[in-house]
Amino acid sequence: MVVGQRGLTTLAAATTQHPDVGPPRRAGARLVPALTVLYHPDLERVGERAVLADLALRDAVALSRMEPYFGPPAAARCAPLGDTHLSRKPLRLIALPDGRIRLDPAEGRARAAVDGAPLEGSRDLSRDEVTRGAVIELADRVVLLLHMTDPSPPEPGERLGLVGDNDLLERTRRDVRRVADLGVAVLLRGETGTGKELVARAIHEAGDRRNQPFVAVNMAAIPPSLAAAELFGAERGSYTGAVRSRPGYFGLAEGGTLFLDEIGEAPPDVQAMLLRALEAGEIHAVGAQQPKKTRIRLITATDADLEAKVAEGSFRAPLLHRLAGYEITLPPLRGRRDDIGRLLLHFLREELATSGEAHRLESPAPDGAPWLPASLVARLARHDWPGNVRQLRNVTRQLVVGSRGAARLDETPALEHLLERGAREQQSRADGERATAGRWTRPESATAAPASSGSAKGAGWRKPSDVREEELIDALRRSRWDFKAAAEQLGVSRTSLYALVESCPQVRQASHLPPDEVARCYEECDGHIDAMVERLKVSKRALQRRIRELRLA
Repeated sequence: MVVGQRGLTTLAAATTQHPDVGPPRRAGARLVPALTVLYHPDLERVGERAVLADLALRDAVALSRMEPYFGPPAAARCAPLGDTHLSRKPLRLIALPDGRIRLDPAEGRARAAVDGAPLEGSRDLSRDEVTRGAVIELADRVVLLLHMTDPSPPEPGERLGLVGDNDLLERTRRDVRRVADLGVAVLLRGETGTGKELVARAIHEAGDRRNQPFVAVNMAAIPPSLAAAELFGAERGSYTGAVRSRPGYFGLAEGGTLFLDEIGEAPPDVQAMLLRALEAGEIHAVGAQQPKKTRIRLITATDADLEAKVAEGSFRAPLLHRLAGYEITLPPLRGRRDDIGRLLLHFLREELATSGEAHRLESPAPDGAPWLPASLVARLARHDWPGNVRQLRNVTRQLVVGSRGAARLDETPALEHLLERGAREQQSRADGERATAGRWTRPESATAAPASSGSAKGAGWRKPSDVREEELIDALRRSRWDFKAAAEQLGVSRTSLYALVESCPQVRQASHLPPDEVARCYEECDGHIDAMVERLKVSKRALQRRIRELRLA
């Protein structure tokens, strides 16, 4: 059956909310179930989405070759999956109480798997499983992700070189657009491998300094003894080996953007010089008699808990406040699992073009096997990616190089090694963060029995993905929106708590509050911060920063 574009839109209306329908995107928007295509033999379909906004109002939503209708998040074009190897007999998606969703192969004809296990009867997915994202394989041909999404359309504007359409990535794009043409310092927070330098470049390219230099520096790679000279420059003869004057990174970036990654590794004396540069707009080269004015836009990034470093005395609180003129938190890849198919395809195209095998991604014959198997994509989608987007890119490169000349991309021992090593690195990094913070307190929900002498260090701490949304909100409420106390109650690091808050639509952040709402609350509470915290339900520290930004105090 051939259906015109108008007909497609009409048929899709029952299950797919189009981007040009509904309220504008906003903080705290209601999340609804959705199906996103992670893999399809027609690679142009990867990333398409069917929003199941009315699932709870219907007896069931059918999933088969012919329904529902999928389309790009930013366009009205919609079509069913359509692959002839898929059954016309549908799976049924049924909404259950407490946010659960049942997958029911009613007529037993559909060949499917859910999170790697064959679907031999009905299966109930918990709210947590749907929030994490459940990977559905159909007939070893199509891979879908059942997850939660904001159905409202993305803000108009450039994609800024960021690949993906996840809600949290859209929020990052929104933040970049709103801060790009301002001169404020920007602090990027996020786990290693989430693309902080890419976002810093996006800010630079979207602002009015785009034709000026962009200089990226990894603070962890600079020896502490040379950090001042490397950053601010040095006069000839100012230290042993200084045979000529050097401008430093500030000088190289003059008029443009200086990006300092791993800012938490800055030595104490350099922190003082950075603070002066931000406060007075001046830098002092090593050995120079007079300071020099600087006109750079400073963007910094970290995966460390800077508040914990301030508490232990290794990082200056005034510098943190100056660096965080505007904060952007980048989501981990496990928090935007619906983008894995888009990212994998993007990296495959780049790597195959480099190796001269771009033809591998051409559509196969109707009954031919695709070079990229659906089962491999499903396995990659189920992984938690502790190294985030950077690790996915490295794995993609390993797969392409290891399969050169092969008729099909297959899982290899190298892939197993990379994924297992990534899991070990994630655990090691989490243990290191906890040890540095010095907070090994067991959460209140943990049993009070003492750990045995052979128990692992950090027993009682939890994965952030195990924290339910209701738990998060309850912990914040009981701790009166003190993030440190809430993190200890939940048994997660403060950095992990920030990521949970960023991904939770029910929790507002002080930096996102409308100025008129803050001003009205400030007046009604006579400037009492604690009363404002209770009313606005945001972090006290962040609210104090917001009040200073708005010049209310």
